[in-house]
Amino acid sequence: HKIQEDISMKRRDFLARSIAAGAFTALGTRNLLAENGRMSLPYDLVAVMGGEPDEMFNKAIQSLGGMEAFVKKGQTVVVKPNIGWDSTPEKAADTNPLLVKQIVKSCLAAGAKKVYVFDYTCDAWKKCYANSGIEQAVKDAGGEIVPANSEQYYHPVKIPKGKNLKDAKEHELILSSDVFINVPVLKHHSGPQLTIAMKNLMGIIWDRSYWHAHNLHQCIADFATYRKPTLNVVDAYRVMKKNGPRGISVNDTVLMKSLLVSTDIVAVDAAAAKLYGIEPSQVNYIRYAAEMGVGRMDLDALNINRIKL
Repeated sequence: HKIQEDISMKRRDFLARSIAAGAFTALGTRNLLAENGRMSLPYDLVAVMGGEPDEMFNKAIQSLGGMEAFVKKGQTVVVKPNIGWDSTPEKAADTNPLLVKQIVKSCLAAGAKKVYVFDYTCDAWKKCYANSGIEQAVKDAGGEIVPANSEQYYHPVKIPKGKNLKDAKEHELILSSDVFINVPVLKHHSGPQLTIAMKNLMGIIWDRSYWHAHNLHQCIADFATYRKPTLNVVDAYRVMKKNGPRGISVNDTVLMKSLLVSTDIVAVDAAAAKLYGIEPSQVNYIRYAAEMGVGRMDLDALNINRIKL
């Protein structure tokens, strides 16, 4: 009940601010990366291998200057994992709960006022939140896991640079929060080949059926021109190699014990594709996004910090 009251209060505050600003679409053009991500970082991308999800994240974020480089005292943070499926962690259909827990803890330690976690799930949301282990992980870390299952949470935004996707309805917490941390799990997908960071953004919008009907790859790239997360953290601890995105059993997965972190959503997807065993240029939405100037796909041109534990 307390969480629902907090969300209702936040919605009222958001509505008031939006009316004062003129429209939801005006607020929606705010670029979170411009506020938090355009900083002088020591590396374009960090790749960690060989550890547990929480320790790999700690090593990665430390090499980028700590979470304090991305989250300032008193800010509101949204952490968006993949929680789309009613599945247990060992099947790797959802983001690893230990990773989510550590990210939430790190944000709060950096001084965040609130850390919210949500996903617009494919299966029943309460079962997804519980059986993925993410709900309990978020609560244990001191964050708040919130629903995303109703259209009332979503508000219209314009996609000025989109080719096929010109508008969408985006979750109000993304629109109103200061920091957005995108935490996908790397896995096979029967539609776009792979689901990684850009594909994970489909869990913050309401009307995603349109994407599937109007060239999914192009729509994924289109939305990435508009919504650039502050930070992207790719969970590649256990990777689903077939029968994605839902998966069937642990036999569909491979234990890779890897993690990728970058402010560049195209770079992190390109690196994840390479890790998976697919050339980034063979994944259309990665290539499209690079061509549209969202980020960099050429890994050889990046300053990458490779850490082995």
